[in-house]
Amino acid sequence: MNSEKEIIHDGIVKSIGNGQMCVSIISKSACSGCHANGSCNLSEMEEKEIVTDLSGHTFKVGQQVRIHMQQSAGFKALFLGYILPFLVLLFTMIVVGNLTADEGLVGLAALGALIPYYTILYFFRNRLKKSFKYAVEPLN
Repeated sequence: MNSEKEIIHDGIVKSIGNGQMCVSIISKSACSGCHANGSCNLSEMEEKEIVTDLSGHTFKVGQQVRIHMQQSAGFKALFLGYILPFLVLLFTMIVVGNLTADEGLVGLAALGALIPYYTILYFFRNRLKKSFKYAVEPLN
């Protein structure tokens, strides 16, 4: 993979089974490495788990690994998780706002429009998982 167009995280293998492994990574905000992060409320670190195929490698639980993901897949996740729902919300507010003057109804309709959106995402989750491929390499 081209290192300029990929997202790289170091992680630890948490579990292995059924031809897949679960890798735990620590997602850090940009300021978490700052010397003042203990006294600043803006720094945050979050543990995330990624499930990926073993891809012919032999890994052990507790082993340190490096995960590579194409940057375009990151943009796709951003679009599906944040941008498209915002556009659905905005479009619904504009349409219902033009049909009625009741602001409460506009807000409820906009929030209600997200229910089918996330339901569709849920039903297509397996197909979406296939489009997000991770390459995993062991760290020595």
